[in-house]
Amino acid sequence: MFKHSIFLRIYAGLVILVVLVAIFGYLLVQIINYQRAQEYRESLTDGISYVISEGVARQKTRQQKIDWISDAADLLEMPMYYLDSSKIDLSRAEQKRIENQKAAVRFDAKKGVAYLIMGIEGDPQHYLYVKIDSLTERQMKVLPVFIWDYLAYYPGQEEEYLKKIQKHFYYNLSIEKISNLALDSEQFGRIQSDQNLVIYRDSASVRGTTISILAPLANAKDRVLVMGPMPMFNWMPFKLAAGITLLSLFLLSLGVYGLIVPMQRKIKQVNEALNIMKTGDMTLRVPVEGHDEMASLASSYNSMSDHIQRLIEAQRELMRAVSHELRTPVARIRFAMEMLADESDHDLRIQQTEMIDKDIEALNTLIDEIMTYAKLEQGTPSLEFEEIVLFDVLDQVRTETEALKTQKQIVLKDLPRDVIVEAEYRYLHRVVQNLTGNAIRYCDHIVQVSGGIESHTGLAFVCVEDDGPGISKEDRKRIFEAFARLDDSRTRASGGYGLGLSIVSRIAFWFGGRIDVDQSPSLGGARFIMYWPAQRFNKKKLKSDHA
Repeated sequence: MFKHSIFLRIYAGLVILVVLVAIFGYLLVQIINYQRAQEYRESLTDGISYVISEGVARQKTRQQKIDWISDAADLLEMPMYYLDSSKIDLSRAEQKRIENQKAAVRFDAKKGVAYLIMGIEGDPQHYLYVKIDSLTERQMKVLPVFIWDYLAYYPGQEEEYLKKIQKHFYYNLSIEKISNLALDSEQFGRIQSDQNLVIYRDSASVRGTTISILAPLANAKDRVLVMGPMPMFNWMPFKLAAGITLLSLFLLSLGVYGLIVPMQRKIKQVNEALNIMKTGDMTLRVPVEGHDEMASLASSYNSMSDHIQRLIEAQRELMRAVSHELRTPVARIRFAMEMLADESDHDLRIQQTEMIDKDIEALNTLIDEIMTYAKLEQGTPSLEFEEIVLFDVLDQVRTETEALKTQKQIVLKDLPRDVIVEAEYRYLHRVVQNLTGNAIRYCDHIVQVSGGIESHTGLAFVCVEDDGPGISKEDRKRIFEAFARLDDSRTRASGGYGLGLSIVSRIAFWFGGRIDVDQSPSLGGARFIMYWPAQRFNKKKLKSDHA
C-alpha cells in the first residue's frame, strides 16, 4: 500500500524529514553552543587576564613575580603557576591569542575544569597557568582588587587608564557615583562598609540575566568601580533560535520541494500530453513509472488515448466501409426504380418491387448492424447482468436457426440444464446467434454448438464449430475487424457485412472476457469460443456479510 500511494510517501517523507531536520537542528545548536561557550569563557577572562599578566610583568625579579602570583592565588583561591613556556604546547590559535594579549582557555568538559594560559609582557620564556575549578561569588568579589592594583600606579588618572584597558574587556568598566546606582539600603550599607558587591539582575530583554560587580574607591566614599553588567551565558539566545528556525524551515522547504518535484514532473507530462492531444495528435504516450496514483493517472491517460485513437480510426474505417456497403443496395434500388418506370408488364413490376423491398430490408439489416457495432465500440453499453440458464440460450438460437431452413445440421452438445451463468441475455443471445450464423454460411454440413463453465478457471463459455474450410492462422486476428472479409471461401457471396464477429468481439470485451478462434478438433473447420466470468461477484460471501 505504501509504494502504491504517492501521498502516503509524501506524508511519510515529511515525517522523516521533520525528524532529520530536528536532529540536525539539535546537533547544530550543540556545535554552535560549544563554540559560543568557548568564546564566552574567553571573553570573561580576556580583560582580567590582561590585568593579572600586567601585575606580574611589573614585578622586577623572578622571586617577586612568584610571590605576587602566590598572593594572587591565595586571594582567588585558585592554583596559579609560573611555568616555563617550553613545557606548554600551544595551538596556533592559542599562540595567536597570547600574542594579542589575551588568555588561551582550555576547557575539560568531563571534569568541568577550565585552564587559563596567559603571556607575560617582557617575559616570553614563561607563561602564567591558572586552573579554575569553579567561579564563586567570593572569587568574583576579588576581581576588582586586580584592577585597583593596576590603577594604583596611576594616582589621579584612574578613569583615564580605566578607559585605556577597556578594550581588553567585553563588558563595561566605569567609575560611578553611588547616588546614580539603583541600590537598596542593604547594598548601600555594604558599600559604605567597604565591601564589594555582586548584583544579579533579571531582564526581559535579549541579554537576559546579568551580573555586575561593585567595588568602593578607597579615596572616595561616594564613588565605586562598576564591572559590568556581564550577561550570563544564554544557551538559546533569540538570534540563535531565529537562525536555527529559519535554517530548519529552509531545509524543510527544500525537502518538501524534493518530495513534490517528482509528482509535479509527472503532472506536467500529463498536462503536456493533454495539450498535444487538443491539437489532434493522439500518438503521444506518458511514461508509466512506479505503481502509485501518478502512475495510475499516466496509465489511465494512455488507455484513454488508445481508446480515443481506436475510436477515431474505427470511425474512419466505419465511414469508409459503410459508404462502400451502401453503394451496392442503393445502386440496385436505383436500377430497379429505373426498370420499374419503363416496365409495363404487371408481373415484372411486382417482381421489381419485391427486389426493391429485399434491398431495403438489406439496408435495414446493415443499419441495425452498424448501430449495434457503434454502440458497443464507442463506450460502455448499459448492461443488465442476470442469472441465465445457459442451455435455454443455446437451444433458442438452434431453434431459430433451424426455422430458417438452411439445409444444414445444427447439433447442440449435451449441456446440463442447471448450468447458470451471469450475463446480459440480449447480448449473449446475439453472440451465439452471430457465431452460429457465421458457421452456417461457411460450413459444409454440420454446425456444433456447446457451452458450460470451466471448473479450473470458473469461466463460462460458449463454443460454435463447423466442418468448413476453417481460418488460416494469419487471418484469425483480422476477422474480428469491422467489415473484414477474407480472400478465401469467406467472400461476399457468402452474405453478411463483416460486422458480426466484430460485434461478438466487443460484447466479449464488455463482458470482461475474450473471444478465441482456432481449428475444431472434431469437425476440422473453424471453432469460435467466447469466455467470460460466470459470476461477477461472490453471492455466498455477500449473503454471509448480510447475515
